[in-house]
Amino acid sequence: MIKYFQSGSRMSQAVVYGGLVHIAGQVADNRKAGIEGQTSDVLSKIEALLVEAGSSKSKLVAVNIFLPQIGDFDAMNSIYDAWVDPQRLPARACVEARLADPDLRIEVTAIAAI
Repeated sequence: MIKYFQSGSRMSQAVVYGGLVHIAGQVADNRKAGIEGQTSDVLSKIEALLVEAGSSKSKLVAVNIFLPQIGDFDAMNSIYDAWVDPQRLPARACVEARLADPDLRIEVTAIAAI
């Protein structure tokens, strides 16, 4: 059985299938905030979606981070490192990529076990 969460006209924000929750790319609501603020916002949204889908950040399997400015890497990590469960670190990738809106400083996808 597949479960969809917060579905819109184009996509769902989370999909559960096969014991995993797949979180769609999350971006900050406040696009004028700096990298730290946008990172905090995005990670909070991911955590809320995980809980809604019956999971948690301690069950993360993989995280993909997209930064339009790789120079934001250290500042982003200062927020990410404080957020992620240090005893259960997921696999992770971080790449420089152009995002849909030039004000976006970060986009994050995630996969977690249920």
